[in-house]
Amino acid sequence: IVGFAMHIVGLAIRWYIADHAPWSNAYESIVFIAASTVFAGIILARKSPFALAGTAILAGVTMGVAHMNFINPEITNLVPVLKSYWLMVHVATIISGDGFLGLGSILSLLVLILYVLRGIKNNANIDRSIKELSNLSEMGLIIGLFLLTIGNFLGGIWANESWGRYWGWDAKETWAAVSILIYATVLHLRFVPALKSNFVFNMASTWAYFSVLMTYFGVNYYLSGLHSYAAGDPVPIPVWVYYAVAGLFVLTLLAARNRKLT
Repeated sequence: IVGFAMHIVGLAIRWYIADHAPWSNAYESIVFIAASTVFAGIILARKSPFALAGTAILAGVTMGVAHMNFINPEITNLVPVLKSYWLMVHVATIISGDGFLGLGSILSLLVLILYVLRGIKNNANIDRSIKELSNLSEMGLIIGLFLLTIGNFLGGIWANESWGRYWGWDAKETWAAVSILIYATVLHLRFVPALKSNFVFNMASTWAYFSVLMTYFGVNYYLSGLHSYAAGDPVPIPVWVYYAVAGLFVLTLLAARNRKLT
């Protein structure tokens, strides 16, 4: 919590120096995503200490990404289209939603790990933790989906003021809509009898976060559009990303072996 407070102070200082909300470029938005992720953990920490612990880990990884070589931390002037009060409202809402979705994803990842441990040592404490974290993850996804949807509507209003249209199938708009549909599907899986299980929900929740990553990094650095930050050649995907995806796939398979939970 002390680290979160210092993080917020840092954002406030950057806001004062830049004279605009500190989420106008890639570096600033990633740093704000880290802050919103920890904030989500603090909000739900009363339900379980895993919430704050999980978001602290995810925020640490996010801050590590913010300081990679291809991210420019320089304070820059706003381009004309961003000189609007909608920058503060729309972007803050979207990124706050990403924080809660990140919380849901990291908790679901912990559940998959618990399923693997359950195969090694089956006990009531693990089963209880799986149910507790699954419920907490669902709460995070509900809040995150709500904020993401509201932020998308606010973005449409801003787009109409700036470009004269609410929707233009821009890459960011399209992938934001895809993320909304994916998370809406994840949250409604429990209404399908054959898919009503904690394992299916947590598996889907974990993998669904890749839609958020695509909406942010994929669009900003590999697709062209009005929301793209990068210019020139796309940044090569780090090798560790492929190892991380492969590791998650293996973890999912191992967890699937112990998915039956009474």
